[in-house]
Amino acid sequence: MTTQQIAARTSNTVPGARALGVVWLTTRLGMFALLVLPSGALFDAPDIGGEVYQIYYGWYEQLTRGAFPFDDVMWQYPPGAGLVILMPAALPWLTYFQAFVALTLAADALVARALARAGAAGHGRSAAGAWMWVCALPLLLHLPLVRYDVQATAIAVLALLALHRRPSLGGALAGLGAMVKVWPVLTLLGAPRGRTTREAWAAAAASAAVLLAVLTLAFSHTLDFLRQQVGRGVQIESMAGTVLSLARRAGWSGRVEYRYGSMEFTGPYVPALVHASLFFTAAALCWLLLWRVRARRWTAATPFDAALTAVLLFTVTSRVISPQYLIWLLGLAAVCLTSRATTQRPVAALLLPAAAVSALAYPVLYGDVVMGTPLGCAIMVVRNGLLLGAALLACRRLWTASGA
Repeated sequence: MTTQQIAARTSNTVPGARALGVVWLTTRLGMFALLVLPSGALFDAPDIGGEVYQIYYGWYEQLTRGAFPFDDVMWQYPPGAGLVILMPAALPWLTYFQAFVALTLAADALVARALARAGAAGHGRSAAGAWMWVCALPLLLHLPLVRYDVQATAIAVLALLALHRRPSLGGALAGLGAMVKVWPVLTLLGAPRGRTTREAWAAAAASAAVLLAVLTLAFSHTLDFLRQQVGRGVQIESMAGTVLSLARRAGWSGRVEYRYGSMEFTGPYVPALVHASLFFTAAALCWLLLWRVRARRWTAATPFDAALTAVLLFTVTSRVISPQYLIWLLGLAAVCLTSRATTQRPVAALLLPAAAVSALAYPVLYGDVVMGTPLGCAIMVVRNGLLLGAALLACRRLWTASGA
């Protein structure tokens, strides 16, 4: 690249970077204002930050004593999540809640910067990914600031962006991400065959194993989270939950209870729907493996597109589709949009209204969703319909584009 070309690119990207920074700062100030200002009149679930200063802080206190939460039905996360819960200790001059929010904003800014750099990396790249992340995350209102999904998404985004040039680094990050929230390991599904795949998966296995060994030595009850997954039921916001909400309107006798840290259905047919969800999750995994075997064409965007498709499939077949799951999907869609070769632009477009409707479901009109009112049912039908449509469209476009 000549000096003139470098100067031209710099002159074109600096104003765009400044505009992106201004929009990021403005929107994040708005999200922060929603978090700290009284909002009981606006939302059915006004105290969504309670998960941080009550649940997360309780886990933090246990972890500082050298033990993972034991026999706690709400601790359902891999042991790497404990490191995220402990991170606010790095800012001792702030309260736990303040430090957690500050670190979440830092992770959010890191994602925006990484996407902006990837979009400006050269021919075939686009700034659309950075703009999507910066503008779409506020659609979830202030929820992203008080969940650790932004941190998990940051690891996944960095893993995907590193995969092409430094597969070992991408794999190592994916392995660490898997130890934090499992799903980031799916970022390796579309790694190009051959050396890249071998290096990435070997690094992922090594980093996950090393982190697990360190945490096992440093803490007790490291694997206790596995016990809490068995009894999970059907969350009201899942696909199966939408079916039961509609059934309740038709006279089904089940009810909603607070279990495992969320509102779940209990009653007749719930176990059958749990098993059905697990079956569809297994079927999704089989489809992804079939795609991997049959795919013939790889582009620079294929790893991005495959990661988004995989996480979408595991989301829509899950027994739990909490609104923060949209953070994952928005982050992966943003990575896809950094490449002009992506096949997932229509999918990314569907995720924008899905995120907005998710915010309606929680926290704005959560009471309607819990009670199963006509409005609450309509919101969930629309949100889950958008996610299902996005998943099916992602599968079709990935399959076709790769010549499977």
